[in-house]
Amino acid sequence: MPEDTQKPLTLLAILLAPLAYVGGRVLSILDHIGSLVFLTGASLGWLSRAIINRKIRLGHAAIISQLVRVGARSLFIISLVSSCIGLILALQMSPPLDQFGQKELVANIIGVAVLRELGPLIAAVVMTGFAGAAIAAEIGTMVVGEEIEALEAHALNPVRFLVVPRIIAATISMTALAVFADLVAIAAALVTAMLALDIPYAAFVSNLLDQVKPVDFWTGVGKGAIFGFLIGVIACGNGLQVTGGAAGVGKATTATVVESVVAIIIADMIFTAIFYALHLV
Repeated sequence: MPEDTQKPLTLLAILLAPLAYVGGRVLSILDHIGSLVFLTGASLGWLSRAIINRKIRLGHAAIISQLVRVGARSLFIISLVSSCIGLILALQMSPPLDQFGQKELVANIIGVAVLRELGPLIAAVVMTGFAGAAIAAEIGTMVVGEEIEALEAHALNPVRFLVVPRIIAATISMTALAVFADLVAIAAALVTAMLALDIPYAAFVSNLLDQVKPVDFWTGVGKGAIFGFLIGVIACGNGLQVTGGAAGVGKATTATVVESVVAIIIADMIFTAIFYALHLV
């Protein structure tokens, strides 16, 4: 090929290289999202079959085991983080409000912020690092050890026996943990207000109850359920896609934490936009 023809081709390849890289990344992301969507459909299919046909069992023992592992063992770290959040909010909001002589309104702000947003969000982030990574590593280790192939060889569906119990456990646990995080954060803010800010107990509770509405509580509960479902699907999906031995398990664990946090934030943004459009915020 003539030299003058090679130069334009080389220049064109250099110019198109970034576009090819970005396109490849976009296709990879879409492929991964598609696999998670198919996994979600398969999981919901098995769940609906189990509800309709009682002969199809999902393994109650497995669900209870995952509830203990995912939910109960997360209580301490979530209570620690939530109590710190409540304390920080109380101390940070007091000086600006005190300038206007409205220091007692700390309870109003904390109640809305925690119930609508911070309670489920903090619980979801903590649960992602504590439980989501563990689920991905566990399933990924099964893939590396060819246990998934052993299940399929015995005509046992991995989605039914491994994925669905973990998704159910993550959803239930996250819903309960969101409520628990709300209570702990508000209790910590109350103690801080009484001991450090000289706000009477009666004034704090009265302002809290006057400001908070049932829709605030149920908004947080709904977010918690969706966050838990996302964590379960992403963790199981990454675990099932592990390749490359122990290194692949590490990559799946890291990807689970990053993807879960991003998915939680995006879902929270969508929820907030919908609630704002419906005048629920």
